[in-house]
Amino acid sequence: MDLFIDLLKILGPAVIVLYASFLMVNSLLKARFNELKSSLKEKSQKEILPIKLQAYERIILLLERSNPNNLIPRLSQKEMNVTVFQHLLIKEIRQEFNHNLAQQIYLSNEAWSYVTASIEDTVTLINEAAVGMGDECSGLDLAKLILERAVKKNSIEQTILFVKDEVKELFIR
Repeated sequence: MDLFIDLLKILGPAVIVLYASFLMVNSLLKARFNELKSSLKEKSQKEILPIKLQAYERIILLLERSNPNNLIPRLSQKEMNVTVFQHLLIKEIRQEFNHNLAQQIYLSNEAWSYVTASIEDTVTLINEAAVGMGDECSGLDLAKLILERAVKKNSIEQTILFVKDEVKELFIR
């Protein structure tokens, strides 16, 4: 029994010292891991932020180029009839959109849904304006009607504001 007590007197403090050492090393390793993780995240942010900003710039450019107020003056030609002009406008919007599809990975899901909804609203606006017009009407007549309707309902401008607010959030964090 004395041997057991002597062994306990020796091993007890050794176990306590070993456990305290384990806790200290564990704490230091966790602190170092968190420091490295934070450093890596900061470095990653420095590299990703410019790419994200470029994606937001491209989305704003997509929206601006798809806005009827900018799209129509750029594509309008006197000799086009309604159908040709309608198809040209929609083709231009679809090409712009398809060219920027990859940018969605840098936007939030909500922002991307705003973008897609705005593009679809614009295509719908063009199609609805063209529905009541005959082939004898000119593309300029269609352009006037689209611009009149765009003044009343233009979701692109709201989407641009939403995207700008999301970009501001990148710098607040």
